Amino acid sequence: MNNELIDLIKTRRSIRSFKSDKIPQEAIAQIIDVGIYAATAMNRQSPIIISVTNKEVRDRLSKLNAEIMGVKSDPFYGAPVVLIVLADKKCPNHVYDGSLVMGNLMLAAHALGIGSCWIHRAKEEFELPEGKEILESLGIKGEYEGIGHCVLGYVDGGYPEAPARKGNWVYHID
Repeated sequence: MNNELIDLIKTRRSIRSFKSDKIPQEAIAQIIDVGIYAATAMNRQSPIIISVTNKEVRDRLSKLNAEIMGVKSDPFYGAPVVLIVLADKKCPNHVYDGSLVMGNLMLAAHALGIGSCWIHRAKEEFELPEGKEILESLGIKGEYEGIGHCVLGYVDGGYPEAPARKGNWVYHID
């Protein structure tokens, strides 16, 4: 079976070393557009995406994320773009909805030759006063839970190979 989408799904890997080169705004817009077409429970479209290309804000988020993680290194691996996915807590399936958005963002980036990685701790970040301040500054009202950071950038170095799939992944009932 040879299908471009299936090949993209099978070859996408998490990237942990990025070049500092800027990503064109049109590419970021394309990636976001694919993200907003993710399936959501009952089509409630509970997630939102915050696109961060401002280096100062990106570095501030990286520092906050590192503090939560308890490290001094950049948890965003030098990626110049951060797409933050949050979802409305009022929707019972908000975490699943946001997770599907994250998957779409990473696949769209891969399709455009842009590396990505899902970085956690968005939940903790946006429970802190600094995170709430960012939401407020953007005019975002309501109770949102941080689902993840989709960091984007051009791959610095080689593209990782897919590890072998584990056994006992799938069981069949015929």
